[in-house]
Amino acid sequence: MTPSTTRILSTVVCATLSTLLTGGLLRAAEPTQRFGGERTDVVAVEVPVQVTRDGQAVRGLTAADFEVYEGRKKQVITGFEMVDLAATTATATGTGNEAAAATVPPAARRHFLLLFDLSNSEPKAIAKARSAAKDVVKDLHPSDLAAVATHSATKGTKLVIGFTTDRRQLAIAIETLGGSDLIDRSPDPLNLSISSAGRSSSSGVSAPAGRGDEEFAANLEEDSTRARANDRQFQTQALTAYTRALGDLGKMMGNVAGRKYVVLLSEGFDSSLLVGKVTTQEEQTQIAGAVERGEFYNVNNDERFGSSQSGNDLERMLEEFRRADCVIQAVDIGGLREEGAKRANGQDGLFAMAQQTGGELYRNFNNLGEAMGKMLERTRVTYVLTFQPDVKRDGTYHKIKVELKNDPRGAKVSYRTGYFAPKPFDQRDPSARLLDAADTILGGREGGLLKASVLAAPFPGVGDHAYVPVLIEIGGAEMLAGIDSGALPAEIYAYAIAADGSIGDYFGQTLGFDLAKVKGQLQQSGLKYFGHLELTPGTWSIRVLVRNGRTGASSLRVVPVVVPTFSGGPPAVLTPFFPEPQGKWLIVREQPRGEQKTAPYPFMTQQQAYIPASLPVLPAGQEAAMSLVAFNLPSGDVRAQAQVLGADGHEMPGGELRLIGREAAAGGQAVLRASFNPTSLKPGEYRLKVRLAAGDGTNPVEAATVPFEVR
Repeated sequence: MTPSTTRILSTVVCATLSTLLTGGLLRAAEPTQRFGGERTDVVAVEVPVQVTRDGQAVRGLTAADFEVYEGRKKQVITGFEMVDLAATTATATGTGNEAAAATVPPAARRHFLLLFDLSNSEPKAIAKARSAAKDVVKDLHPSDLAAVATHSATKGTKLVIGFTTDRRQLAIAIETLGGSDLIDRSPDPLNLSISSAGRSSSSGVSAPAGRGDEEFAANLEEDSTRARANDRQFQTQALTAYTRALGDLGKMMGNVAGRKYVVLLSEGFDSSLLVGKVTTQEEQTQIAGAVERGEFYNVNNDERFGSSQSGNDLERMLEEFRRADCVIQAVDIGGLREEGAKRANGQDGLFAMAQQTGGELYRNFNNLGEAMGKMLERTRVTYVLTFQPDVKRDGTYHKIKVELKNDPRGAKVSYRTGYFAPKPFDQRDPSARLLDAADTILGGREGGLLKASVLAAPFPGVGDHAYVPVLIEIGGAEMLAGIDSGALPAEIYAYAIAADGSIGDYFGQTLGFDLAKVKGQLQQSGLKYFGHLELTPGTWSIRVLVRNGRTGASSLRVVPVVVPTFSGGPPAVLTPFFPEPQGKWLIVREQPRGEQKTAPYPFMTQQQAYIPASLPVLPAGQEAAMSLVAFNLPSGDVRAQAQVLGADGHEMPGGELRLIGREAAAGGQAVLRASFNPTSLKPGEYRLKVRLAAGDGTNPVEAATVPFEVR
């Protein structure tokens, strides 16, 4: 344990906490590291900085107000952005959480890990804190990500749900803390949701009926009893296990990009294990007498002065959080405990953990929302500074310093104190890879090194859920870049996210290819994957991440999908489908799963199955077969109109659409056979929009646009 940590603990033991709570800093989160390619050594380091005065965020600063140093070398600030969460909420009002989140850069997104300390808290206090935490989750900013974890003496630290935008899933995680048998556990590959039961609901955050507080408290009693054990050696061992487990959690948080806070809900451990007990005059006389008589075996130095081993363990844990730039915000839930149940000196350890990571201790908060409200207010404004150092790709830690010029009187600056140089992808640990994939999907920003295209369209399914095929095409040349032989792991993740951040459905799979057998086929065109999602009516953002599991090269594609009310609803037409010849791709289809695993194959015309192109490539001046699937169309003649949009979204002349025939299908479905000729269109990328009118033509219906290329 460093002298500073020892000094803090010793002072807290001897002084009132209210005097020592002044001046706590909020440390900003880890800078996002972005690379122009997999082999570059130039890193754009984004440093989130917060400036507060009298507990309030300072607004209106510019890049000229800051200086950044790496070691003694002053860095050139190449990018600057001020993010005010209050402003982004106001701007996105009425457009949904997704729109608000999109305005916040990844480096400024807040990540809150709610950590319930089951071993150092009374069961009644945990049960009440759990109830309060559910209300807090509902008040987070739309761009905020939250996760839930527990620590217990019997099971260690357990991540119940990873960082997610789905407030309903978070409420379920808080309600159960991962221990309910009522959870329908689904194999979410990125741990963004905990329950598949009712996961497609996009309204509200109320959790399903779970265990009552009495039953919940009974299940926590074992941990609480173990923590109250009178045996000091046992308590010291438990503290060692506690600090080491939290140290591993801090190391994991180092893999999270953005601003990171662990909200520790606890009554705290007995700090006398670290600094010793403050003995009475009578006890001091007895100890002095034992020493004078040479009876050193009757003097317990660890009990008198504290365990140096425990202190060292605590300091190592705190160093992991500091290097990860993760702030511990400690909330003493002692005010929520059952009346009469107390712990000795618990606040002292909580204060040390918070103070040494740049956070604060919120003491005896009966109202958790009040504690979180203060924290959220102080972290609303972030200045993101970017500089570009040349570094070796060796994962080493580089210290930095941020200074505020013309320092406003009383202002306090908090920022991360360093960054890690990038590592080659194959040297990153599995948790870091999964966290990176989750962050990319939730960020929702398209792009990447791989060439990828996605087609998703809804069809009638079982019950109130639609069957939504998702066809993913991945360019073979890009996927094989940097790999000559051996195995090729292709990772595929797909999530349907509503405007409020809730997750409707998902799938994920890692495909292992033996290049000795399939390299030639992949080089010829690439990989085509056929999966599906099951969604309720509404508007969804289908986010698909594809990644080379060896090199880390990846791409994210975002496709909006509107699931209509098929039976008795208004007319609807799906995105145009362009059948493509067989044998073009190496095709892999998912294993049957879910309620729709027996759904009929959806892509049919003239009783023949076909596979549509995710990105149709049309020869210039030649007709290409096309299929339009519509629902609830009025009877009578159908007329179609095509509109071609350029890469800039503006309408362009060219392109002829011709209807050939109409086929009726079950459930009010109609299949229109058609052809499209990209006449007078130059080679390039476009989007096709089709509008249908049937009967008297008073209610035309528009299809979702489909991208296409002309070659």
